[in-house]
Amino acid sequence: MPRRRNPAISQGRDGLWHAWVTVGTKPNGRPDQRHIKRGSATEVEERVDELLSQVRAGAVVKPGRLPTLEQWIEVYLETVAPRRCDPTTIVDYWSKMRTWVIPMVGKNRLDRLTPEHLDTVYLRMARAGKADSTILKAHRILSRALEIAYRRSLVGRNVAKLIDAPTVKSIEVAPLTEAEALSVLAAAEVMQRRNRARWSVCLALGLRQGEALGLRWDYVDLEERVIRVWWQLHHRAFMHGCGGTCGRKRGGNCPDRTLPLRSGELVLRDGLILKEPKGKSRRTIPVPVELVASLKAQREIQDLEKVMAGAAYEDRGLVFATPTGGPIDPSIDHADWKDLLRIGHVRGTRLHDGRHTAATLLLAQGVKAEVVQEILGHSDIRITRGYIHVASEMARDATDRMGKSLLRRPDAP
Repeated sequence: MPRRRNPAISQGRDGLWHAWVTVGTKPNGRPDQRHIKRGSATEVEERVDELLSQVRAGAVVKPGRLPTLEQWIEVYLETVAPRRCDPTTIVDYWSKMRTWVIPMVGKNRLDRLTPEHLDTVYLRMARAGKADSTILKAHRILSRALEIAYRRSLVGRNVAKLIDAPTVKSIEVAPLTEAEALSVLAAAEVMQRRNRARWSVCLALGLRQGEALGLRWDYVDLEERVIRVWWQLHHRAFMHGCGGTCGRKRGGNCPDRTLPLRSGELVLRDGLILKEPKGKSRRTIPVPVELVASLKAQREIQDLEKVMAGAAYEDRGLVFATPTGGPIDPSIDHADWKDLLRIGHVRGTRLHDGRHTAATLLLAQGVKAEVVQEILGHSDIRITRGYIHVASEMARDATDRMGKSLLRRPDAP
C-alpha cells in the first residue's frame, strides 16, 4: 500500500491540484501555511518537496512573487551596499552589473537563477578579454547581493556559492631596489622639490598615495616619533542632482551636480575629500629619526609659505599641500613621481611600487612579516608574505656584497 502523503494533495472543483504546507508559525502564534496550486499533481508534489526541504534547512522563502535579478541588484546597490561601501565603489559596482550581468541574466527571477547562468556571464567576460580581477570582482558583487537575498529569505540558497570563484593569477610585484630608492630621494633633494619629504614617507613607511596626501599635522607627533594614518585623500566624482533630466552624460557637468558624502567625510576642493581609511588601514606607525628631521624641515617651509601667501593661504592642516595650503591633486602627485624617476635615471615603475618597495626593504632587513603587516596596514598577512621571496633575493644580494667587502682574502684581486 503506498505511503499516504503529508500534506495531502487533492484536485479541486476548478480542475487544479491543491495542497497546504505548514512552514512555521506566524508572529501571532497561528500556523504559517502556504497554499500550492498547479495544473498537475506532480507539479504540486515538486513544490511541496521544495518547501519541506526549506523547512528542514530553516530557510523558508518569503511568499509572493520574487524579484528578478535585475530588480534585486537595484535594491542591493541603492539601499543595502551604500551602508558599507564608498559612493565611488557603488558607481564601479553599477558599471560592472549594467555592462555584463544585467543584460545577460538580469531578467531571471531570483529563485530561477542557476549556477550555469553565472558561469555563462564569467565565460563571456573572459572571452571579451576582461582581466581576471574584473571577473572576480563581478562574482564578489553578485555573491554578496545573493547572500543578502538568502539572509532575507528571498531565496533558499546562494547560487554564487555553488560554483568556484574565478581565479586570479598572482601579479609579480616590481619594487625598487635600495639603490633605485636612494636615487629617487636624491633626485628630490638635488632638485629641491617642494614636499620632498613626501617621497621619504612613501619609500620608508609605505603609505598609499591617498594616505600620504591626506596626512595632517594634528596626527603627526614628532616628539613621540609616531604618525597616525587616520585619513586619506580621495577623489570622488560628482553625481547628477537633477534626477537625470539635464541631458548631460557626466554628473560633473550637471547644473545641479552633487557630491555624495558619508558620515565623517570632509570636503576640501573640486571633488577632493578626506575620509577614513577602510578596514585595518587605520593605524599608528613609528617614524625613523631621519624622517623626523625631514618632516621638521617640511613644517618650517610650510610656515614660511603661510607668511608669504597671507590671507590667500587655506590652512587645511595638510602635511603635503600646495603653496597656498590646498590639497595636492593625485594626478599631479603621480606626475611628480614620474619626473623623479626620469631625473634619477630609474626604470619606469608605478607610484604604488613605492609601497611595495617599503615592504620588501623592511622584510629584507629582517623585520617580521607581522610587524610589516602592521606598518603597511595589510588586511591579510598573506599579502605581506607575498613579498618575502623578493625580499629574500634582496637580502642575499646584500649579504653577498657584504661578504665581498669584509671577508675578501688579502691576496684576492
